Amino acid sequence: MRDFSWKYFAMTGDVDAYLLYKESRAPLEDSGMLLTEEESDLDEEAQ
Repeated sequence: MRDFSWKYFAMTGDVDAYLLYKESRAPLEDSGMLLTEEESDLDEEAQ
């Protein structure tokens, strides 16, 4: 679900898809897993 919501957001710019992506990413941040460079670049552009 995480990959789908990110790809959908990247293609469409849909805010709801981004929020779903952020929500699904929260447990990964708590566990200390890092984002890929591409995801972090796109995340910065989205904000």
